[in-house]
Amino acid sequence: MKIGIVCYPTFGGSGVVATELGLELSKRGHEIHFITYSQPVRLELLSNNVHFHEVHVPEYPLFHYQPYELALSSKLVDMVQLHGIELLHVHYAIPHAYAAYMAQQMLLDKGIMVPIVTTLHGTDITLVGSHPFYKPAVTFSINKSDAVTSVSESLKKDTMRLFDIKKDIYVVPNFIDLDKHVNEFTDCQRAMMAEDDEFIITHISNMREVKQIPDVVKIFYNIQKALPAKLMLVGEGPEKKKAEILVEELGIGDKVVFFGNSNQIDRILCFSDLFLLPSQTESFGLAALEAMASGVPVISTNTGGLPEVNTDGYSGYLSDVNAVADMSANAIKILKDAATLKTFKANAKAQSKKFDIHNIVPQYEAIYQETLNKFLVSN
Repeated sequence: MKIGIVCYPTFGGSGVVATELGLELSKRGHEIHFITYSQPVRLELLSNNVHFHEVHVPEYPLFHYQPYELALSSKLVDMVQLHGIELLHVHYAIPHAYAAYMAQQMLLDKGIMVPIVTTLHGTDITLVGSHPFYKPAVTFSINKSDAVTSVSESLKKDTMRLFDIKKDIYVVPNFIDLDKHVNEFTDCQRAMMAEDDEFIITHISNMREVKQIPDVVKIFYNIQKALPAKLMLVGEGPEKKKAEILVEELGIGDKVVFFGNSNQIDRILCFSDLFLLPSQTESFGLAALEAMASGVPVISTNTGGLPEVNTDGYSGYLSDVNAVADMSANAIKILKDAATLKTFKANAKAQSKKFDIHNIVPQYEAIYQETLNKFLVSN
């Protein structure tokens, strides 16, 4: 099958999932066309089955904000005609599903029929999509998609609650390629991050307000008072500066490392003992899954899709939002006893296997085929 994938080409979860999905589909014999404004960060190799098409947005003084949706729609039309793309899989309702629908209508005028599968990732629903300015467009885009998936049961419920949805939504969870999470790093490399007696605590995110970065720092502050530890903060975003200030105010600057965006996530997680994710909300919690795939237990909130990923008392612990004291106590409970930490690490790894890419991608393939069959019959 020839599949066009539209996503944000960034370090964020939706872009990572879309890219990894496309790469795995290509290995399964499908021809994949990524269509976005720059090459996705994890799209390292192009091949006969993997192609990238850049969307250029011309700049005109007339526009205060350049019309990306129009440029994307036009690019989709061109690429479908040029490469014979049979199905579009778009990640995020707006602007991608909206642009895909416009492209679909333009193609229908030319006698070309291409169905749209839309995957909802969270921010497009819970934050942006529910805003009164965007709600009608999001509702329209979802209802006009030929198939809709969400990355968690929680996100599906939020979507049905917030919008007037006229169709069913498939739940297809995010996934991890466990073949890429084989730890082959040496102890001497760990020594570059922390002393032998120090625990390595990690947080990875885009450092937005929803990630509760100050709580990450406060939890670590409590941990390091009880046990020798270092905190690895990975990512860039608007809350990073606040975190740097708080770290200095608490006098733990020598125990915290700010990495910025990194392509060495696997190396950092390989040596980590605990992962902190005290988010205000998470539609799924891909960062938590990546940590567990490396055998790192997770201390997280119990919001959104996180309970579907992190099992309380098994792969880590769940707490209420802002419950810093509880999360700190749970973290120390895991770390203070070597046998307990070893058990939680093994459990985290076992939990991640439920989300192995080889178990999830066939679900998308089945949805593609069903959608294509229904679309062709109805048109």
